[in-house]
Amino acid sequence: MGKLLCDSTTVAETFQSSSPTVPWRDTKSAPPPDALDANEAVDLVDQTTTAAWDDVHGLEEQQRSRLQRLHAKGVLWKHPQDESPSASLLFRLSHGGEVSADGNCLFTASQKAMAARGLDAQELRRRTVRRFLEDFGSTGGGEREAIDDAIRHMYAPDLTSGWGIHVVQEVKLLAKKSDRLALDSAIDELVLLGMQRETAAESIYKERCIPVNDGPSWAKYMSISGSSGDEFDIITLQYTEEGLLSVDENREGHAAAFGDDIAIECLATEFKREIYVVQAHGSDAMVDEENCVFFLPHRPRSQICEPPFFLFMKGTGWCGAGADHYEPLIAHPSSYVSQEKVAVVL
Repeated sequence: MGKLLCDSTTVAETFQSSSPTVPWRDTKSAPPPDALDANEAVDLVDQTTTAAWDDVHGLEEQQRSRLQRLHAKGVLWKHPQDESPSASLLFRLSHGGEVSADGNCLFTASQKAMAARGLDAQELRRRTVRRFLEDFGSTGGGEREAIDDAIRHMYAPDLTSGWGIHVVQEVKLLAKKSDRLALDSAIDELVLLGMQRETAAESIYKERCIPVNDGPSWAKYMSISGSSGDEFDIITLQYTEEGLLSVDENREGHAAAFGDDIAIECLATEFKREIYVVQAHGSDAMVDEENCVFFLPHRPRSQICEPPFFLFMKGTGWCGAGADHYEPLIAHPSSYVSQEKVAVVL
């Protein structure tokens, strides 16, 4: 699959780090939103496409039990910018089905969760990147530096630190598809001089490819869907504390940029609605059933004009295992009950 492995005695599992909170536009300056009518029908995915929690694969019993209770009692969403009772909505969450683990799952799952019938995953990716570039271009110097720092932390980490948390760290580079033959020739020249193939590849890619370490390079990276029409291919260098572990050259060009927290926030802003990532952790997270499900909010950087939508993440450990894959949750509007009777208040 175009992946070069270095000589190493370390066999490690890669953990995806969560990006730090990035300050953006001041939402307090936004005009007050129009109130949401709690009795208005919400256009959601046909309920026949949803799967009962009993049928969802890969869940432990405590995860399944908690999710079933969430569905039975409902989740109450309170509009963060409107305290009137009419702006509160009650949802029952069910699984919206599996999506392909091809790197585009954030956008595929979001399309299903929003029931965005006029948009496909590719268009959602494009709108996410466009929203980021517009907002990034309007930020001040301090905010822009904070965004760049967050991107650098995720995709171009300082390999002299962080080993107390991570066993493996990854560096992402972007290679132009049109440059692949020239890159291969340069690597072959170093190999002929006696250098190991993976070391030669690391050297050439780091020298000639674009690191993902700031806003503009993030936009190029997040535009990659793994299709032949992409301008760039993703190169992934994996490191352990001892040094280079592997080089994923992605020769077929099928690797897509996984959606991250910045992308989710841009999606939320583009559609003016909150996005909740619902994480369900297993027994290895050392939490009890009552606390094994977390709702991670992503608010738009503007007024909220639509109800939220929900994405599901199966966590198999406290350190974010499984954090690369999103699945849709279908939010079924339900009759309002007292706050004391619902499972969760958001």
